[in-house]
Amino acid sequence: MLSVRQPARVSGELSGGDPSHVPVSPVLRDRRSGWFSVTDTAALPAQRGTSAHVKPLKLSILMAVYNEERTVARVIDEILVAAYPCEIELIVVDDGSTDATPTLLSQVNDSRVMVLSHPANQGKGAALLSAASVATGTHILPFDADLEYAPEDIPKVLDPIARGRCDVVYGVRLSGCYAVYQTYLYAVANRMLTRLANVLFNAHLTDLHTCLKLIPLATLKSLNLQEKGFGLDSEITAGLLRLGIRPFEVPVSYYGRSHADGKKIRWHDGLTCAWILFRVRLRAGRPQERHADRPVEDDLSCMATLGSDSQSVEHVSSVTGSDGDEVIKAVMG
Repeated sequence: MLSVRQPARVSGELSGGDPSHVPVSPVLRDRRSGWFSVTDTAALPAQRGTSAHVKPLKLSILMAVYNEERTVARVIDEILVAAYPCEIELIVVDDGSTDATPTLLSQVNDSRVMVLSHPANQGKGAALLSAASVATGTHILPFDADLEYAPEDIPKVLDPIARGRCDVVYGVRLSGCYAVYQTYLYAVANRMLTRLANVLFNAHLTDLHTCLKLIPLATLKSLNLQEKGFGLDSEITAGLLRLGIRPFEVPVSYYGRSHADGKKIRWHDGLTCAWILFRVRLRAGRPQERHADRPVEDDLSCMATLGSDSQSVEHVSSVTGSDGDEVIKAVMG
């Protein structure tokens, strides 16, 4: 059993909460050259399934952490000081870290942050699914704890949804534009797998494996996710594409790190991702498209699919501690 302490309510008083202060991306080229900035999204047609009015928005940022003592405190601080157009919560899952990460997380003192922990390492996917199982936002956004991505890009990714233009947004890494890859192998592998996904699902994605996937929580719950490792990334995108959902893409900055700096993904994870793409594409049964206008509270039982094995969080309940705070108890199988 693990205990997670969370304040009784999540504060809505955010730094720079006025939407007029949300940073916008620079214009990559002007309109005459055919490129758009985030500020141009209001002039674009809405994504299929999006209602014309802007719906209430709350963002749940999901962070899986494993032995990230060098960066985790800084990335949490930078996420919390960014200016957002909506209420946010940050759910951090320590996936069995053996360094100083648990100590650093225990020192976080912000009403918007919830910290959970796995007693042993279960994989990035399992950690993200544990975080999703307690999320209360309308949308979720995974975010890595290694500072490969910039927290100040999160408002840019939120902007199209805040304007009511689409339901799903990907923050994509563009080669040669605010991006650094440490090795040729990883850059090429991502392009090859992205192309494979495009061919299998008749899509036109730019970056299959970007971490910044902004998705309605209700849509995530509908995907019947099974992967517990790095393969969850591919499974999410494949599930969305199979449902006919095409993400709106926003350019973000990226500074990749090397294995010497702590990068954990390996070459065989690429083979696993390719297999997942084929598996989802060939899955029996006709896909049924879901829309994000379904209330988040609907069908909470679907979250059981996010952790169907004995290693995942199976039950979450709330009780009140002696100090008046709300304590979340997650019972592990």
